[in-house]
Amino acid sequence: MARQEALQALLERLDLTSTGTDEFRGESPPSPNGRIFGGLVLAQAMRAAFATREERLAHSLHAYFLRPGNPDEPIVYEVDRIRDGRSFTTRRVVARQSGQAILNMSVSFMTDEDGFEHQVDADVPAEVSGASYEDELRRGLRAAGMTIPDDQPPQQPVEIRMVEPLRIFDEERYAPHMLSWLRSRGPLPEDPALHQCILAYASDLSVMVPAIHPHDVGLMSPGIHSASLDHAMWFHRPLRVDKWLYCVHESPVSARARGFGMVHFYTREGTLVASCTQEGLIRRNSKKPNLRARLGGDNT
Repeated sequence: MARQEALQALLERLDLTSTGTDEFRGESPPSPNGRIFGGLVLAQAMRAAFATREERLAHSLHAYFLRPGNPDEPIVYEVDRIRDGRSFTTRRVVARQSGQAILNMSVSFMTDEDGFEHQVDADVPAEVSGASYEDELRRGLRAAGMTIPDDQPPQQPVEIRMVEPLRIFDEERYAPHMLSWLRSRGPLPEDPALHQCILAYASDLSVMVPAIHPHDVGLMSPGIHSASLDHAMWFHRPLRVDKWLYCVHESPVSARARGFGMVHFYTREGTLVASCTQEGLIRRNSKKPNLRARLGGDNT
């Protein structure tokens, strides 16, 4: 899929259909592993919540992935208007397929307000550089001796540049850190809510990768099974996803079959605009390669 086509397809899938009072329906594309990419469910759930609030932007979200999503079925998003306050608006969104919940999310919105400010700075490079996410996937797949169909890995609607190699196949130990750049594959409308939703989509692509770095396996090594468990984001300042964002990843801990990943998003000027965390299951229990989200689907 061409770059602009991939972005346009995502924008169309974020244009949810209203099916009743505070209920919406979304669709997903086919995926190689037969599961819906978790980032798409996050972004669509956010979009459903945005449709029930007045003007305010999200400042945080907290979500749990409950069951694998089936790309052959539509997703129904049920929004509960928990609270509408003077400064904050709170929504709960449950995503369902065949009557069963596949995701539970809480989203909080806030009026724009001035206050104290500080941030931990990052050494943001002056120039954007690095191999593309898809090229790094192909390199790893070939090194693992796997046949790669022409349409895999699929073109993502966001462009990711890896400052360091994408070490999801390497069976060596590395520090639990990773650096990358990301932006959408084309300009986006002047809709701050849409930019937040697309960043939520993109955040699920690589947040967990450093959690396996200190170990002698890769996330896509034979015998490794991984699945997203929960996901949280904080939107600190206004952002645009059609401008390059510098992504600083780290994993402070993995324990009890769960890895923990974090990523901070900076503008090219060095402003910290958003942060994300995710806990994921990481197990040794299969002899098949783990194709997870990196080939277009997810174990949500």
